[in-house]
Amino acid sequence: MDIKEKIKELKEKEKIVRLAGGRSQIEKQHRLGKLTAFERIESLLDPGSFSEKGMFITHRCTDFGMDRQKFFGDGVITGSGKIEGRLVYVFAQDFTILGGSLGENHARKIANIMKIATRVGAPIIGLLDSGGARIQEGPSYYSKIFRKNAEASGIVPQISAILGPCSGGATISPSLGDFVFIVEGIGHMFTAGPGVVKAITGEEITAEELGGARIHIEKSGVAHFLAKSEEECFQKIKRLLSFLPSNSHENPPEVISTDDPNRREDALESVFTEGDSYDMKKVIYMIVDSGDFMEVQQEFARNIIIGFGRMSGRTVGIIANQPLVLSGMLEADAAYKSERFIRFCDHFNIPLINLVDCPGYLGGKEQEHQGLIRHAARMIYAYCTVTVPRIAVAVKNVYGAGISGMGVSKDSGTDITIAFPFAEIAVMKPEAAANVLFKSEIANSIDPENMKRKKIEEYREKFANPYVAAEKGWIDAVIEPKEIRPTLIRALDELKRKRRE
Repeated sequence: MDIKEKIKELKEKEKIVRLAGGRSQIEKQHRLGKLTAFERIESLLDPGSFSEKGMFITHRCTDFGMDRQKFFGDGVITGSGKIEGRLVYVFAQDFTILGGSLGENHARKIANIMKIATRVGAPIIGLLDSGGARIQEGPSYYSKIFRKNAEASGIVPQISAILGPCSGGATISPSLGDFVFIVEGIGHMFTAGPGVVKAITGEEITAEELGGARIHIEKSGVAHFLAKSEEECFQKIKRLLSFLPSNSHENPPEVISTDDPNRREDALESVFTEGDSYDMKKVIYMIVDSGDFMEVQQEFARNIIIGFGRMSGRTVGIIANQPLVLSGMLEADAAYKSERFIRFCDHFNIPLINLVDCPGYLGGKEQEHQGLIRHAARMIYAYCTVTVPRIAVAVKNVYGAGISGMGVSKDSGTDITIAFPFAEIAVMKPEAAANVLFKSEIANSIDPENMKRKKIEEYREKFANPYVAAEKGWIDAVIEPKEIRPTLIRALDELKRKRRE
């Protein structure tokens, strides 16, 4: 046996693998403004950390001339590597090989990497760029991947990046995971492409109009993060991972914070003097460590804000109403968005902080037809089953369904509830309550308008203030806005050892 010849043969085969679908296909990929699968992995992972698995696998199909189109790797690169020193498992579909189409062994490679990641407890990252199922081999192989998505759910974080077409059955896997990133201009997701849509409905529509990045970021809610380039996408994935544990058995990574845990934020008071339409994001940026907050689904259901921040170096999940949009009311999309986030944080040991300014649910025919009741029930169910620490802050207006819908009520399992002195916590808004409770008195008064004002203030004094709620044990403390950061950090310290099965 000539060892040198064998090593030479290995090196030659590795060169063939790196050439993927050939130089012309690589150049075409670059002309489309896209990186190759190998370039993507190199950009995402720590230098020199990638360990490829299944490099020499090929498809077994011989029909329709497939016996003459065999490529090492079968159109997908799989393996493990590190991001900032932490183990991750990655698969990257290679559009230069058969359009990144999915066949039997292509699916088997992805499913195998997901199985290993779940067993060892490391995040799964999928870089998707595929024309869909390989017609010559049939569509059933997606089921292998879907099953592994389901088995990994709640065990390890699952992240997908849409870096090209993602159509038909391929769209399900990212949606079964936790977070979807999509790159503007090159990423598209749809269950049926423009050609199929035209054949079925006669509608002329472009890929961008049907399932472009903006559609899924702003309208469908399928994607969670938008990137303008692949490099920006990879940087955002790295940032997200910095907030998350590797698996459900670990706590999120802690960092050394340079932001004083006892910092009082005097400027907070001025935010609330802006009126009912203040920006809740200003509040969030003021209270988290060094203003570092990573918002999730920023452009979808903007009346609710969700995302990750740190308090004294520890990751927290934040859910907050946005008074600038629909007055912070909950509707179907906001409830869906929140419920999914609550469950993720619960699975991965991330404490929840609710900043509540919610007048209740948005009613009306459209919302009822969209299933507001169904989504609201799921959101409340998620809150009631949470096992991680839960802290709620009644910021301003907390009425009716907002009390339970936003997890303010301690009866739903909230550990600590805090209120600002100007918060109103009641079944109904004082103006509405006065019209119901004192309707006849107002109507029969000599001066109805003046009587109405008096009754509104009477209701506010008796029922809609934080001290009444505190007397009844609904809330634990009433504090000045500037005290919120140190108060939350102390509460998180207190709840650090919370255990609930």
